[in-house]
Amino acid sequence: MAANDLIVINSDDLDLDTAGVTRASRGVTVNDYLQSVSNPAVYAAGDAAASGPPLTPTAAHDGEVVADNLLHGNHRRPNYAGLASVVFTVPPLATVGLTEAAARSQGLRFQTQYQDTSQWFTAQRAGETVAGHKVLVEDESQRILGAHLLGPHAEEVINIFAVAVRFGIRADELKQMLFAYPTSASDVVHML
Repeated sequence: MAANDLIVINSDDLDLDTAGVTRASRGVTVNDYLQSVSNPAVYAAGDAAASGPPLTPTAAHDGEVVADNLLHGNHRRPNYAGLASVVFTVPPLATVGLTEAAARSQGLRFQTQYQDTSQWFTAQRAGETVAGHKVLVEDESQRILGAHLLGPHAEEVINIFAVAVRFGIRADELKQMLFAYPTSASDVVHML
């Protein structure tokens, strides 16, 4: 069962069929502007739309896009680049950007930086015995394609990689950052 199969919108009482609004099992079928493909007077955002990742930040972002399009006409599309996702387990597991399989399927050439970090100070001081990272860096551009973290504060550190993915901060640029020490963020330069 995929994560998207778990999303069920509570729209049965809205009688969307009467309004001519088509929907998929996950939500209202929308175009690139989050406007219903069958009734242009209707927009859907977040979990109510059949598009976009089913995450809380998506709903807030989609709401802003819909409001902007309602007020100023369809001109803005959602941008999910650099949207991080976290599984709040112990230890937390976090991801942003492409997986190795997705990067390969796009024909990208990249290096994978992988390491077990359970012996790093940040893991040891938290008493964590399971920790690691995998970061994908494109060969020529040094663009960070994706990052996948497991361990203490992964839910926070992933946001640094999310900024890099969204705004194209290169790995060689991020390596130059002077992070406060000893923080989990200071480990980022050693992950690249």
